[in-house]
Amino acid sequence: MTAGTDVTVLTRAFFARPAPMVARELVGMVLCHCDDALMARVVEVEAYTQDDPACHAYRGRTARNAALWGPPGHAYVYRSYGMHWCFNVATGEEGVGQGCLIRAAQPLVGQEAMRRRRPVRHEADLLRGPAKLCQAFGINGTLSGTGYSGLPGSRTNDDGTRAPVTVGPRVGVTLAADLPWRFFVPGSRWVSPYRRSPRAPQPA
Repeated sequence: MTAGTDVTVLTRAFFARPAPMVARELVGMVLCHCDDALMARVVEVEAYTQDDPACHAYRGRTARNAALWGPPGHAYVYRSYGMHWCFNVATGEEGVGQGCLIRAAQPLVGQEAMRRRRPVRHEADLLRGPAKLCQAFGINGTLSGTGYSGLPGSRTNDDGTRAPVTVGPRVGVTLAADLPWRFFVPGSRWVSPYRRSPRAPQPA
């Protein structure tokens, strides 16, 4: 790989905590696709819990969302609007539906392979958004429910520093739209733009 990417895989215990706690700490971690030698530093994550009406687990366990109920660290991959894949990691106690959506990342290794899957004019747009990230990494529904998390643990940048984390409302959700469970690197060009759902109630 390259300098600054010598990492170790996160343990199951890391994910066996509440989703908001895990989401904050996932910012700065490294997402890997070992088969294709792809690596990217996570810059934006959203948290979802079972008592959150925007969470897929809110209405109970189904065949579609079963992976969200654990074990912690397992992948949950779903189709958004029937068109785009989104990559999540199950968190918390097994049997309780919650997880973290990996929204955006900064490419580190394998950009040419990413661009073959997702041709872009500007590199900043390569992994900026959950559907774009899945397309570039080749993530699809076959990964859902597997033990693969693809998230080695390295929060330091190449210069040894750790990125700051800012908190804000989640992107595009209609329910619980003001819940501050989006964690991201402030000012990063790799972070997806915030867009409030037009169907969400307007803040008071």
